[in-house]
Amino acid sequence: MAKNKFPFMLFMFAFTILAGCAPYTPDTPLYEGKNLDIGMIGDAPEIRENNITFTEMTLDELKEGADFPSAVDAVFIQKDYLSDAADSKYAKVYQKAGIPFFFIESKKSYVPFVIEDLSYEEVPDLSPDMYASGYYQSGDKAQFWGYGLYNDQVNPANIKDVYSQIFTTIASLPQ
Repeated sequence: MAKNKFPFMLFMFAFTILAGCAPYTPDTPLYEGKNLDIGMIGDAPEIRENNITFTEMTLDELKEGADFPSAVDAVFIQKDYLSDAADSKYAKVYQKAGIPFFFIESKKSYVPFVIEDLSYEEVPDLSPDMYASGYYQSGDKAQFWGYGLYNDQVNPANIKDVYSQIFTTIASLPQ
């Protein structure tokens, strides 16, 4: 009889060890608010929500006086465009557009984007544990946010969670 229990006990031990090694991803809430239209510079991310529309944009459309702010609720700028997006000609746009901007995978926070005299490369990593940084200015009042990944683990579930958090932030801003 003892022989028959050994394979079962070995299986249970191995299962317990392997289950403990699996990465834990918390069950986080989806954004379920109003429909949002996000201006997207770069590739649109995979998200969990179905009430979000991404509108393709270019950096050239970020000009002072451009009419894009009325067309979108926010602008996301992906990693491949961060250096160019920190060009001084865009600093006033981020400050005066009246919509939030989110810099995806920027470890430098919002600083190189709103300070005209700094290039992206000159700014040290100010937020190495952040996956995304956001900046919003309305009049003289500015707000900024940083969004980290759960347990600093880069995986699809954690990235989608960050986007859900960003959508919630956008919806909470005065329109």
